[in-house]
Formats: sequence, structure tokens, C-alpha cells
Amino acid sequence: MGEELQRDLGEQPVAQLMADHGLKALDLVGASTQQLTHKMVARACKGRRLTLKVKAKVCAAMCAASGEAYRPSDLFNY
Repeated sequence: MGEELQRDLGEQPVAQLMADHGLKALDLVGASTQQLTHKMVARACKGRRLTLKVKAKVCAAMCAASGEAYRPSDLFNY
């Protein structure tokens, strides 16, 4: 078999940014205008590899909840 894609990438910057703003997963889910779930936020913080669409949803929710302008590259290191 070829190279396996690493799925667990360690804690991501989004987790630290959420802590800095005093935000929890519930805050991101509530601020989202798209269908974002607690499980998506948890996976984002833990460093599980996400699709581009889910990364965009998490980023949009983070921007709405924090009032800051973030890009996906600010929230994820992969």
C-alpha cells in the first residue's frame, strides 16, 4: 500500500484561540449560520483531518463568535 494519510495531527491553533476568547464549542455552534455540529468543532480542536468545507464552517463560526477576522490558515496548521 502507499503512504498512509496521517489523520491525527495534534491540537490545533483553533483550540488555543477559542480558549483565549473564552469560547466553547457551544458558542461556535450557536454563532454559526451554517450547519456546524459540536462533533465538527471537537474534531477541529483535537486535530483530526477535516475537509475544506468543514474547515470553512469552523472558520466562519470562529469569526462570528470572536468578532475577529480569521483565515483557515490561522486556525489550522495543516
